[in-house]
Amino acid sequence: MAKPAVIVVGADKGGVGKTTVSRTLLDYFSANNIPTRAFDTESPRGTLKRFHPDITEIVDMTTTSDQMKIFDTLNSASPSVTVIDVRAGLMSNALANLRDIGFLDAAKSGQITFAVFHILGPSIASLDEIAETAGFMQGAKYFLVKNFINNTSFFEWDQATYNSYFHRIKDATELTIPKLNEMAYEQVEVSKVPFLKFVANKGPQDEAANYSFVLRGYVRHWLANVWSEFDRIKLTDIVGKEKPTGRSSGNGVASGAQDGEK
Repeated sequence: MAKPAVIVVGADKGGVGKTTVSRTLLDYFSANNIPTRAFDTESPRGTLKRFHPDITEIVDMTTTSDQMKIFDTLNSASPSVTVIDVRAGLMSNALANLRDIGFLDAAKSGQITFAVFHILGPSIASLDEIAETAGFMQGAKYFLVKNFINNTSFFEWDQATYNSYFHRIKDATELTIPKLNEMAYEQVEVSKVPFLKFVANKGPQDEAANYSFVLRGYVRHWLANVWSEFDRIKLTDIVGKEKPTGRSSGNGVASGAQDGEK
C-alpha cells in the first residue's frame, strides 16, 4: 500500500484565495490520474465541496470526531492523497492539533508524506504567520504561496522586508499563482464546476455545456501556468506517484490544444 500523503492548504488570514489553490490541486491530481479525496473544513456550508462534490466531505476540524474521520482513515482510504482545505483563521490551530495527535511525529519519521501550502496575503500580519507556522514544519514540505488571483501586490515596495520574512524558514519553497481574468473567474464561480470541467466545456453532471470559448481560453492558459508551478516542485513525486507522460484529461490544458467543440 502506498504511503499516505496529506496536503494542508490554509492561512490564518481570510480572503487570500486558499480554496482556489485547493481547487487547482484537485484538478492537477485528476489530470495526472492520481486518486484524491478532499476535506472542506468550512463547516457547515463548505466552498470546496461546491466545486468537487464527489470527492469532498465537509468536516469541523475542531472536533475530535471529525479529526478521526480524516486521520483514522489515512491507511484504509483507497485514495492515498488527502487534501485538507483549512478554514480561514484555523491554520495555526489545525497544525497544533496535528502535533497533539502525533501526526507531525509520524510525518517526521517518514510514515506519512506531509505538505503545507501556506497562502499568503499582502499584509505584514499575513507574513507574521510564517514565523508562527515554522515550528510545525519539521518533516513537512513547506510551500509559501503568493496568490495573485485577486491582483494582490506582495511588498514590491520593500524588498528587504519581503526577503526578511521569506528567508526565515529553511527549505521553504515559494510558489506563485498568477492572476486569472476576472470575467473568466466569475464565470467558473457561477458555473460551480472545477476549472478542468470548465475548460473541457462540461457541466456539473459531465454533460456538454456552452461556456464561452474566450473565457475557457483564459482559464486554460491560467491553469497551465499554475500546473507548471506544481510540475516545477515535482508535486507528483512528493505524493509518491510517477508523473504520466501525458495528461489524461483530454482537455488541452497541458498541450494548449483546443478541446473538442460540440
